[in-house]
Amino acid sequence: MLSLTVIITAIAWPCFAQVPDTHKLVYEQNFENQNSIADFSFTEPAKWIMSAGNPGNSLEFTGISEYQPPFRSPHTIGLIKGLAFGSFVLEADVLQTGKEYGHRDMCVIFGFQDPSRFYYAHIASKMDDNAHQLMLVNQAPRTKISSYTTNGIDWGQDQWHKLRIERDIQSGSIKVFFDGKLIQEASDTTFGIGYVGFGSFDDSGKVDNIRIWTAESVKKPSEGFGKK
Repeated sequence: MLSLTVIITAIAWPCFAQVPDTHKLVYEQNFENQNSIADFSFTEPAKWIMSAGNPGNSLEFTGISEYQPPFRSPHTIGLIKGLAFGSFVLEADVLQTGKEYGHRDMCVIFGFQDPSRFYYAHIASKMDDNAHQLMLVNQAPRTKISSYTTNGIDWGQDQWHKLRIERDIQSGSIKVFFDGKLIQEASDTTFGIGYVGFGSFDDSGKVDNIRIWTAESVKKPSEGFGKK
């Protein structure tokens, strides 16, 4: 009599590290409520809409904003209002909807103090000194702070990706993961607790299923971006 042995291999994708015990889930948004867009403060509100997500609805930015920042940095930003984060773990689904070129990007904003002081992760198809880097804006045009970055990522077309950012404000550690792979890393303690958001320099895209765990958060009204 033949014996058949079936081996089942469980594959966890993406394979992310666990959230630290010190962190609690303090923000979660899947955009299933049409009023979810009210959670955000925008550089140019007209560029942001609710659209098809992963699944259901998502938050979409539809192209470069007319907003001119005080120093060279992303034009299109949507910040989560009223809640500033210390050390955190962020996960989200992202979809880039623009054409393919070297600087085809999406950005995650964090440690945001005001429009002239913040960090952002620039995630792009190709890496150079201004693209696919962790960047610091500190009352001057953006500068890279990456200690490690890959050569770029493959956005594909109509393809959702898993994004994760880990930040520790005490050590300064910042790590960016894309579909489970570490793509950017830096260490910087210029800014502490700050607002978190999404956007782009010149492109369009969608964000869905945002979750943020943090060791410390502060509820306070954000001042927004002022007059364009």
